[in-house]
Amino acid sequence: MIHPTAIIHAGAQLGANCEIGPYCIVGEHVVLGADCRLHAHVVIDGHTVLGRANEVFPFASLGLKTQDLKWAGGLTRTEIGDHNSFREYVTVNSATGDGETTRVGSHNHFLAGCHLAHNVTVGDHVIISNLGTLGGHVVVEDRAVIGGLAAVHQFCRIGSLAFVGGCSKVVQDVPPYMLADGNPAETRTINKIGLERQGLAEAVQAALKQAYRLLFRDGLTTANALERIETELPASPELRHLIDFARGSARGLSR
Repeated sequence: MIHPTAIIHAGAQLGANCEIGPYCIVGEHVVLGADCRLHAHVVIDGHTVLGRANEVFPFASLGLKTQDLKWAGGLTRTEIGDHNSFREYVTVNSATGDGETTRVGSHNHFLAGCHLAHNVTVGDHVIISNLGTLGGHVVVEDRAVIGGLAAVHQFCRIGSLAFVGGCSKVVQDVPPYMLADGNPAETRTINKIGLERQGLAEAVQAALKQAYRLLFRDGLTTANALERIETELPASPELRHLIDFARGSARGLSR
């Protein structure tokens, strides 16, 4: 299952049934879980761990040194979960500071040309379309979708089940369950299609829609809007997460 032109360092650890295609390079400190498949011309290096059944397409590069100019040496890591797909020319950089980690969860799909910069954290079931870019320290929560050619500024967060439109420029946090679009991106409405696909109850969707209006359409400060959401709308785990996300925003919400 290893093509004779592939270069696998003797220190690399390969799980059962891995398939390594032509001209792939796997570095000394790389660990591949069982059933991983590397198509042709893949490079995986650095202190990088992939879980089970990841598929990496030609010319993708995972775990290499950060592009951050603050790099001062040290041991950094890249940790990737299970059942992810990295399409052609995807790049995932290792972290910047000694002892730090770039983390990617499981069941994610990164389309051609995506870039995940140093110290990003990506949850599970995330889709980033072609040429989507995450700056350093970006956090993307579970089941978010980021459209093609969208760029997310350093230290921003994309909430659970959020949708970012193609070609958007994200410079502040996109709240969970919302749809953001534009340059710079603005929160336009709830991510209704995503919420329906996830099977959220109608009552929860209605409450999230009211929360959107309070946060983004009624001219209230964020603090006042959140207070009204807590006191006036029916409680749910989704609403609680939206409130906590907004209160924890360091860069502010995309408006």
